[in-house]
Formats: sequence, C-alpha cells, structure tokens
Amino acid sequence: MGTKSEANHLNEKPGFHIWWRLLRPHTLTASFIPVFVGTMLAVLSGSFHIVTFLTMLLASMLIQAATNMFNEYYDFVRGLDNEKSVGIGGTIVRDGIKPVVVKRLAFTFFGIAILLGVYICIVSSWWIAVIGIICMVTGYLYTGGPLPIAYTPFGELFSGFLMGTVIIGISYYIQTLSISWQVTVISIPIAILIGCIMLANNIRDLDGDKENGRKTLAILVGRNKAIYLLSSLMILSYALTAAFIIAGLLPIYSVISYLSIPKARQAIQIFQANTTNIGMMPAMGATAKTNTFYGALIGLSLLLQILFPIPL
Repeated sequence: MGTKSEANHLNEKPGFHIWWRLLRPHTLTASFIPVFVGTMLAVLSGSFHIVTFLTMLLASMLIQAATNMFNEYYDFVRGLDNEKSVGIGGTIVRDGIKPVVVKRLAFTFFGIAILLGVYICIVSSWWIAVIGIICMVTGYLYTGGPLPIAYTPFGELFSGFLMGTVIIGISYYIQTLSISWQVTVISIPIAILIGCIMLANNIRDLDGDKENGRKTLAILVGRNKAIYLLSSLMILSYALTAAFIIAGLLPIYSVISYLSIPKARQAIQIFQANTTNIGMMPAMGATAKTNTFYGALIGLSLLLQILFPIPL
C-alpha cells in the first residue's frame, strides 16, 4: 500500500471515500450529461416520462462505474498500476481492496443495469437491449480482453461515440419512440468532449503507458501535439455549437454553454505548464468539468426553450 504522505498528497481518505474513488465519480458525468441532454431534446419534442428517464440515468451510470472498475482491475492485473501510480483510482494498489472484489462488483453493476434495461425495453423497444449489450461489452473490452481498446489509438473514438452520440440517441428514443438526424448532429460536441476526457487521461499517463506497451493516441502523436489536439477538439465543440445555433438546431439560449470555456482554457494551461502526473491531475479534472458544465448548460438551454420558447 502507498505511504500516508502519498495518500495525503493525492487527497485520499479512508472509509467510504475508498469506494467513492473506485467509482471514479469525475468520469460519471460522461454518462449523466448525455442522458440529460437526450431527455431534454425529447421534452422539447413534447415527450417525457420521468421513470424512464431515471431508469436510463441509473443504468448508464452503473455501466460507466462498472467500466471504471474493470479498468481498475485489469490495469492492476497487467501491472500498469502500482502503489505509486497517480490517479483517482488506486483502491487495489493503495487501499488494499482485493482485486476479485472489484471485479465482482463490476459484474454486479452490469447485472443491475441489465435488469433496468429490461424495463427500458418493455416501454420502448427490444432493439435497445442489443445496443445496451454492445455498450456493456465495449465497456468490458475497454481494458479487458486480449487487445484492450484503451491500449489502442481508438479509445477516445469509442468512448465519445458510445457514451455521447449513442447514449443521447437512446435517451431521446426511449422517450419519443423515434430518432432524428438532428439529435445525432447535436450530440457531436458532447461526444467530442467525452473523448477529450479520455485524451486528457492518456496525456497524463503517457510516460507510464509507453513503458507498458500501450499505443494510445497521445503516445503516437507525442505530448505537445496531444495537448494541441485536445485544445483543437475543444475549440471544434464550441465552433459546432455556434453553427448549430445559427442553423436553428439549437436555441439561442445555448450561447450560455460558452460559460464553460474558462474551464476548457484552464485544462489546456495546466497541461502546458506541468509535466508530472500529479501536476497534470487538475488538468484532467478541468477537462471532465468542461464536459459537465458544457452539457449541463446545453441541457439548461433546452429547458429554457421549453419554458420560454423563441422561434428557431
């Protein structure tokens, strides 16, 4: 286990905080925000069922949490994590939680998500079960299996598409029983920002990942270009938002999403100023918060359009 000074430096606490870190709560917004936005788009279309919304929200967060646990387990099994590893996880290597407990808990979360998924399918379509299974299998294979997705240059693409575009689409569909190209297009900035969370994680872990044979996007392009890519993707998200507002896909209220720009700028500035894992930790947090603030503000803008409609 890590030393007390290391734990303090990482602001880690015993007890419940150990299990909270295992969930990696800063990443859970990557499941909450898409469900929220997809549902608000459905409300804007005139359809909302609160039980369906809450069920979808819980199922998505359980799948995300389980994916994080598989990440924790397989990074330990493959020797990527040790007691000096920096990150919000570390429940196995620093807190002494048995690996098998983490793995079983992940499968338990998957099991509960499946039960919730049955209800979602009953009120919508059984095709949702197929998509849900694909999402769970991908979540497991992200760090599990013979060739983990997280060890390839495609981790950002898979996470952004499945957790952004797909989850927004499902959240909209189970409310309206329909889907549209507009919903898919509107999901793109959020999908990009979710991918940015993974890219930020890979920038922070670049040196350790390289030593362990990973071929992440950050490793392939190098640290400086990866930071530039992160910045470019964030700018693209905001540029697309402006284009969607002009085109009438999003209401004028969506300009409030630009209030999240300072957090995006903070993430880039911290990455540029730091090269140590601990020094880059706040940049990871700022990247995750960028997605949280942006998505929450987009959802709020849709709610404002519902309450105080302005012609699109």
